[in-house]
Amino acid sequence: MSTWLITGCSSGLGRALALAVLEGGDNAVVTARDIANVADLAEAYPASALALALDVTDAGQIAAAVAAAGERFGAVDVLVNNAGYGYRAAVEEGEDDAVQRLFATNFFGAVAMIKAVLPGMRARRSGAILNISSIGARINPAGSGYYSASKAALEGMSGSLRKELQPLGITVTAVEPGAFRTDFAGRSLTQAASPIADYAPTAGVRRKEHDTAHGTQPGSPALAAQALITVVRSGKAPELLMLGSDAVAAITEVLAAQHADVEEWRSLSTGTDF
Repeated sequence: MSTWLITGCSSGLGRALALAVLEGGDNAVVTARDIANVADLAEAYPASALALALDVTDAGQIAAAVAAAGERFGAVDVLVNNAGYGYRAAVEEGEDDAVQRLFATNFFGAVAMIKAVLPGMRARRSGAILNISSIGARINPAGSGYYSASKAALEGMSGSLRKELQPLGITVTAVEPGAFRTDFAGRSLTQAASPIADYAPTAGVRRKEHDTAHGTQPGSPALAAQALITVVRSGKAPELLMLGSDAVAAITEVLAAQHADVEEWRSLSTGTDF
């Protein structure tokens, strides 16, 4: 029996994963900024679920959550950094304080969680870390520059961390979901308050008031949760896991375009050596 610590369990993928973990017989530390949003999970699974209030930008709450997980279940075997939210704005429109809050949650919050669980994982020479990223980190849509950057930072850190931890028996996987039927494009999506008219045909198209995709996304959170459990239990978690046919298609297209650029500019690129 493994113990999972999952951030951002109030809705969407985090909640679906918490349910799947508990239904599968593992322990789950289910967290949300408002504990009322996860209290029902602990009530439904009193022996295997621990509900905690956790804001990943609060160092004190992080330390308390990891300590409570250890006291209740003995150890954290799997950390899932799922807490995060979206922010849409043309780069020029982005408000400095909003961008700083975005990175505080999407990137630095995940780093803080990782640093909190790693001493225990290193001591046991085992563990798995899943960092929930986004295909935005690679496809870089107009209007999502800051969100894409926060997830690209998470993936860059994940790749280096994987190499650091691999000899210690700990796996690290960046997960890139496509569009899933969650509240991401609803309650979990913020945007710049003052749009600039010149960006209406690009970044403006993706503003919330113009988004018609919410509620029609192709991905199933329940099936994504099962995929994550399968990966962890496989014992050979990949460096990058894409979730959703749209994610696979989009990233395949991005890779092909990047390869074409490499070949087109190969002679110029290689001609800069001494």
